Amino acid sequence: MWIFLKDYQKNRLILFLNPNLDPLGGGYNVIQSRIAIGSGGFLGNGIFSGLQSQLNFLPAQHTDFIFSVVGEELGFVGTILLLGLYTIILWRGIKIALEARDLLGSLLAAGAVSFLFFHIVVNIGMAMGMLPATGLPLPFLSYGGSFMISN
Repeated sequence: MWIFLKDYQKNRLILFLNPNLDPLGGGYNVIQSRIAIGSGGFLGNGIFSGLQSQLNFLPAQHTDFIFSVVGEELGFVGTILLLGLYTIILWRGIKIALEARDLLGSLLAAGAVSFLFFHIVVNIGMAMGMLPATGLPLPFLSYGGSFMISN
């Protein structure tokens, strides 16, 4: 499979596995995101007090890396609260899908829940460096583009 990938795709996979190979290029986003999340600690640095985000070291902070800003400014407690809110939204969507009166309503609710769940998992995994950087926004938090309208 490796031989079928284009050079930029190979480079993206290599940098996903070790972003420190190019800390000022392709690995910069993930490295800065990890620094931002880690610097938040347990309670965070305070709203608008995160150095990585306020000094613009963290790229695409209002779209792709908004979870890193939450982790830096609100800390572990803030990220757990955010995950709790997402869990409530997803759980309510699952209940709606299970209790829908017809198949169409059930499928629509299940599709919406799947859509949100996929975006949440990919964005948070990307911000923590567990998944490759893809540019998917975090639902209800990321700003800009057509994704805000679709929420």
